[in-house]
Formats: sequence, C-alpha cells, structure tokens
Amino acid sequence: MPKPQRTFLAGVLVLTTVVALLMLPSCRSVVERRDPTGELFPQVTGQSLTQESFTFPDDFRGSPTLLLIGFKQESQFDIDRWLLGANQLELDVKMVEVPAIPGLAPRMASGFIDGGMRSGIPQEDWRSVICVYGDASEVVEFTGNRNPNPTRVVLLDAAGKVVFFHDRGYSVGSLRRLEETLESLD
Repeated sequence: MPKPQRTFLAGVLVLTTVVALLMLPSCRSVVERRDPTGELFPQVTGQSLTQESFTFPDDFRGSPTLLLIGFKQESQFDIDRWLLGANQLELDVKMVEVPAIPGLAPRMASGFIDGGMRSGIPQEDWRSVICVYGDASEVVEFTGNRNPNPTRVVLLDAAGKVVFFHDRGYSVGSLRRLEETLESLD
C-alpha cells in the first residue's frame, strides 16, 4: 500500500476513534424515575430557541410555571398533548418546553438540534422552548429518565418548588389534577 494511502487510512482511524470516544459519554445512564414534589427545582441554565439565556428556577420566580421536560425527540408527541390540553382548559400559567439532552455529543451538536427544532416550531413560540444541554444531567437526576418518552410535567410554585409532578404520559385525569393544584396556589 502506498504511503499516502496508509497515512490517510491512519488519519481516518484516529478520527473515528476520537469521535467514538466523544460520543461515549453521551450514552446516558438510566436513572430511576422519582417524584420530586416538595423539592426546589435544581439551578440549571438553558437557552431558548431565540438564543436568550435562562436559569431555572430563578428566572421564573414570582408566579407559577409549568415545565414540560422532554429527554428524547419522541417526547414531543406527549408534550404537544399537554400543551393542547392546558390551552383548552385555559390554564393561567406560564408554560415552558424544556428539551433536556445530556451528553457531550448533543452539546456539541446543539446548534444543529436547535435548528431542527426551529424548523418545526412556529417562530412566535421559540422563546418558550428552552433547551438544556450542559446541565441536563442535573434534570435527569432530579426526575429520573427511565422510560424517557413521556414528558416530565413539573409545576413550580412562585418560589421554584415543585408542587405537581407527573411522568406517565398525558391523561385527562392528570390534567385535571394539574388544574386543581394550580387553582390551590391562588
């Protein structure tokens, strides 16, 4: 084999090895699901699709906030059902979608991932989609990620404490319990 071809193949092998090593940490471990009701939401930062930085729960203190946390793209179906149900009930609460994607590879590809989300979400809703990459593992530890498809529905009170939590998929009964909890905060 000629020397330039061996050098090229060696370079490809090194590059493949580096990419594989970078991807390895993004293979997230499974954390058992847990109900954090009564606990303060962890201090994590994210960026909206309008590229504004936000810190949870600090930037949302003062009024109740509904976080719809998704760990996978497949969570979007469940998130959409919660958004639709909450809007049909005309719940008086700030709602924020929180894609929380742990790992080095997603963090490195965040611009690409965010661009994909922007292409499927109307621009007027971009500010209410706050992506968490760097601190996503803290969100995983807080709620668990076993069975990651259903959204983690987290209602924060005005102080940033979890007062409602649901992680088993949308149901009308759960939406009604969310509505009752929200009304009890008044």
